[in-house]
Amino acid sequence: MMNHRYRAGLGFVLGLVATLVLFAPVNASTEQVHIERAHTQHTHTKQAQTETSAPSQLTPISALRLDPQQLSTSLDEGRMAEAVLQLEQGWRQQLNEYYGRHFRTELLPPEQIAQSLQQINQTTGQRTALVYAVSTANQLEVVLLLPDGQLIHHRATEATEDAIAETIREFRAELVRPALPTQRYLPLAQRLYQWMLEPLESALEAQNIDNLIFCLGGGLRGVPLAALHNGQTFLIEQYGVSIIPAFNLLDRRPANLAGAQVLAMGASEFQTQVPLPAVPVELNAITQLWPGDVSLNQEFTLENLRNLRSRQPYSIVHLATHADFAPGDVEESYIQFWNQQLGLNQLRSLGLQSPTVELLVLSACRTAVGDPNAELGFAGLAVQSGAKSALASLWSIPDAGTFVFMTGFYQALMDAPTKGEALRQTQLAMLQGRLTLESESLQPVLRGLAIPEEVVQDAATNLAHPYYWSGFTLIGNPW
Repeated sequence: MMNHRYRAGLGFVLGLVATLVLFAPVNASTEQVHIERAHTQHTHTKQAQTETSAPSQLTPISALRLDPQQLSTSLDEGRMAEAVLQLEQGWRQQLNEYYGRHFRTELLPPEQIAQSLQQINQTTGQRTALVYAVSTANQLEVVLLLPDGQLIHHRATEATEDAIAETIREFRAELVRPALPTQRYLPLAQRLYQWMLEPLESALEAQNIDNLIFCLGGGLRGVPLAALHNGQTFLIEQYGVSIIPAFNLLDRRPANLAGAQVLAMGASEFQTQVPLPAVPVELNAITQLWPGDVSLNQEFTLENLRNLRSRQPYSIVHLATHADFAPGDVEESYIQFWNQQLGLNQLRSLGLQSPTVELLVLSACRTAVGDPNAELGFAGLAVQSGAKSALASLWSIPDAGTFVFMTGFYQALMDAPTKGEALRQTQLAMLQGRLTLESESLQPVLRGLAIPEEVVQDAATNLAHPYYWSGFTLIGNPW
């Protein structure tokens, strides 16, 4: 029996990234679709912005949290712009309470969010839409915000909170069993797609959308969105996919990676956790593709990271180590350095916000399934760290598979127009069998690297299964 090494880590389930959906197929009796233009809600959105953009210290926390009944009422009455503001404010408050700090951001109404998307589209050449999804006790609420300001509401009344939780649990359980001869995850992937996105297909196609940013509520943030399936193709074959905790928490400036350098750090040996034998070659492969520096094992310390960043403003920070987004308080989640664990509440101490890191990569992560705090930590990773965006995985992935994926990703990042597109190209290459340890495109990078024999053997596995690529999630700014 082959002895796989798994990247354990950061129960990183995406506070930034919430996910969604559900279980039974959509039909006329279980969905409602409403459409409006964001600019038709001037009175509501401006008033809401004034009331919530700078809440008083005396404002009760309960007044800032998302009220599902109030949300459903706003959607019933066609006040979709107001509903979006409720979601943005409520999810920002969730992060404030989880991290024990106050994220001060301007609360933009949907019409201004749409204007921002249009500006970004002009800069990047890619059209992006936002998908808000929140699970309430009796139904799933989905709101699509298009770059022209159009808001579309879809309600799945059979998607109860319990049904969604069970479907997501089963979906992830089947995905992480690649050795099974049958694809039992597919019906679940298709149901999730039907509940979440099928009613929105025509609107997305009409506006030639390239990228979907998902802004998701509790219980939905642990869904591997790239593996949703419409019956013919995976979602990643149609769109670039990323998650955020709230649009108003996003650093929306497109990345400029021209001349960027990478600080590649990590550990292959640990005192109390399983080794990661592919980490040394992973770090060396990255710095063959991108200019930068490597710090391995004893050199992988917080002090060294800060010292190196003080001398060179690396735009990309890559941490190949165990990380865990765990249930409970924020202190329970951590990133493992050589000589200590860094709690998620201490991420800000890395100083990634000054100067701003364009991309933080955690290549060995793990997220607790179905735990709202673990998911919130995952989704809020980029915001809390100060980086514009973060790339991490929802579950532990074999060390060899991670090595192949990361080498392909950094290669794609050299030419892709955005970080999100680089991720999509890498996932597609693995899905289509074009990215393996034997791939011709990787040979110039791998030549001369001393790849451990156990990594070579493990990498011979069929990496096209979504277990190996769909858990990798881009959190925060996808541009």
